[in-house]
Amino acid sequence: MKKLIFAIISISVLIVGLAMAADPINATTETQGISTTTGTVVLGTMTNSETIVFTGSTMDIRDNPPLGARYGDWLWAAEGPNNIWVIGEDDGDVYISLPERQAVMSYTESVLADNGYTEFNEMQSMDTGNKVVNQDNFKSTEQFDYVAFSDAMGRATTSESLLLDLVSQGSLADDRFICPFATGDNGIIPPYCNVYEMGSSFTGSQVSEITQANTNFIAKSADVPTEAAYSIGLSGTGSAAAWINTHVMEGRTAGVYYGDYWDTGYPEHHFWNYDMNTGWIHTYNVNDVVGGSGFMQGVDLVYKEKTTASGVIEAFSKSMAVQDGVRRL
Repeated sequence: MKKLIFAIISISVLIVGLAMAADPINATTETQGISTTTGTVVLGTMTNSETIVFTGSTMDIRDNPPLGARYGDWLWAAEGPNNIWVIGEDDGDVYISLPERQAVMSYTESVLADNGYTEFNEMQSMDTGNKVVNQDNFKSTEQFDYVAFSDAMGRATTSESLLLDLVSQGSLADDRFICPFATGDNGIIPPYCNVYEMGSSFTGSQVSEITQANTNFIAKSADVPTEAAYSIGLSGTGSAAAWINTHVMEGRTAGVYYGDYWDTGYPEHHFWNYDMNTGWIHTYNVNDVVGGSGFMQGVDLVYKEKTTASGVIEAFSKSMAVQDGVRRL
């Protein structure tokens, strides 16, 4: 007697809310667009693999870590960006720290279909230009059908993973917002360190599968939230898994002091974390820098979820999405 295992799984995960406050990086002057389309019908063996790694920053990625830059000697207002913290003065030299934001996106995919009948179609696109909320910097759609030859021990294996890693030392809200009502936290978009990973895998003797992955993280202003999403739907015989892993660390602005340093035109932004006694305590003595970041950590969120199914899988679907920003929709 034959035994059949029927698994029907339909799960949707949406990670939003809390104090998420990612400020996307902005595009460079020259941008790149890459797109590919693939279609195959094979009796036998088929493979496909892809790897994308993108690193972008508001400054120079070659000297990271640590983020940010520090300059000595006099710098006049026309010589640097507006998004700047002045942290001290000594013997006529103004020491200036420029905060930095960095984004890392990676995508990996592999398909191995051996000794069987395979149909595989995919569309991939990558664009490094500034995007609005309903557009993507990276998007992937894949459709995969496979049936093993009954007398050849055929098998198919697939895996796919999307990762988005966002890090910032903070930004001036009035430099980063178009919306006049978005004031940030004491006029500041605080630091953050957020990483999101989502993906799926399958191995078995037959499968009909479709996956979609997309993300946007490059925008002209902070009005556009960063996003990452992944979904999978399949049926077949074998083992399937889909997962999401996140770690979110968000900052808050504690004590902040404003002003203009002498006649340089630079705004002073001194931060003091009065809980940890780090950052800058506002006096006129340069020695009152007490070390460490003056920002507070307001959120530490770890979220992990994984769904698996094994046997004769009648239906397996999972959809995951993250929207991370000061202004979310």
